[in-house]
Amino acid sequence: MKTAMRTAVIAWLITAVYYFYQYMLRSAPGVMMPQLSEAFGLTAMGVASMAGLFYYGYSPFSLVAGVALDRLGPRKVVPIGAAAVGIGALMFATGNNELAGIGRLLQGAGGVFALVGAVYIATSNFPASRAATLIGATQMFGMAGGSAGQFLVGPAIGAGMPWHRFWMVMGVIGLVICVLLFVLLPAREQTAPVQDKDNWLKSAGHALAVVFRNPQSILCGMIAGLLFIPTTIFDMIWGVRYLQEAQGFDYATAVLRSASVPLGWIIGCPLLGAISDRMGRRKPVIVSAALVLLLCLAWILYGPADVLPPYTLGLVAGIASGAAMIPYTVIKEVNPPHLGGTATGVINFLNFTFSALLGPVSGWILAAIGGSAGMFSLEHYQTAFEPLLYGVALAIVLTLLLKETGPAVRPTASIVADIKA
Repeated sequence: MKTAMRTAVIAWLITAVYYFYQYMLRSAPGVMMPQLSEAFGLTAMGVASMAGLFYYGYSPFSLVAGVALDRLGPRKVVPIGAAAVGIGALMFATGNNELAGIGRLLQGAGGVFALVGAVYIATSNFPASRAATLIGATQMFGMAGGSAGQFLVGPAIGAGMPWHRFWMVMGVIGLVICVLLFVLLPAREQTAPVQDKDNWLKSAGHALAVVFRNPQSILCGMIAGLLFIPTTIFDMIWGVRYLQEAQGFDYATAVLRSASVPLGWIIGCPLLGAISDRMGRRKPVIVSAALVLLLCLAWILYGPADVLPPYTLGLVAGIASGAAMIPYTVIKEVNPPHLGGTATGVINFLNFTFSALLGPVSGWILAAIGGSAGMFSLEHYQTAFEPLLYGVALAIVLTLLLKETGPAVRPTASIVADIKA
């Protein structure tokens, strides 16, 4: 048992490190927008659209990753994802618009195997009562990478590091991680039922149908997406520019303030997950955190900039936004246990479909109301990002419709089921 647990910890840890790496690449374009605009000959809108291609690869391949993990296990699929991310980073470093676009898609398609793989390993090898804590800890690694993509990369670029050198180095690191994953992840037996082995596509389609037909799955995806968008779209893509143009901060200060949001996620994801596990309930934690996030977003857009201590607002917003990971626990609890990987893939697909579809919308709104000058005022940003407030409010309403799946309610549900039987 000790050997099995040690193996599970190592497998989860190395996959979580991979998640840190891909999240660093996901957030890095936000701190090098001027350099990328000049290198690719694109406007800020064009660079934002190119960076957003990440989600067009990430979202659909969430479904592939979930089904593949249930079918083949982590060792046969996760290293392939890391290789794709590394190759995508090298393609992005070429400075060629077409190759960079394809490379960004590859980064997203390969990067999804990190989160889905780490969550799969954590929830398949550890007690269910720790599910929210472990999923939160997994996301902590990701947001640590997101924070590093701003805290570390931003100052490096500001100090004169060529943007393409960063992407070349990251590409090589991705290939190294691929090798480490292949060596360190334990070999596992296929997890699909015996009767499904002769028809992979049919069993995969059935698994996806089971999860998608569950209304609770759709609710989980919508709630996670609506709570996550303020981070993926507002902060990681537009945060630095917003703080520079609308609030008047210099580049270095804007980078540090923007990076306080993913730093908050590092705290919030495991903290809120642990609180949820300790309470034995999911919904109260999601609703409470969403209310805090709503207040923070309203203050960021409409409140005075220098009233609160520096970094406090971004940090608290990031902590509260960490509640977006709790639906990742819920969706596994409302679906059959043997479809854990598929369920994680489905919620990831729904979550990041929001980012893929809504990410360009903010840029289009800014372009439409700001004209061709390329500089935007506070009012422009308020108009473009005010819908985020409505999205968080909608997430609160949808949470009220969510089934409570925490450990505190499971015994009662089991007794009721026995009485009805």
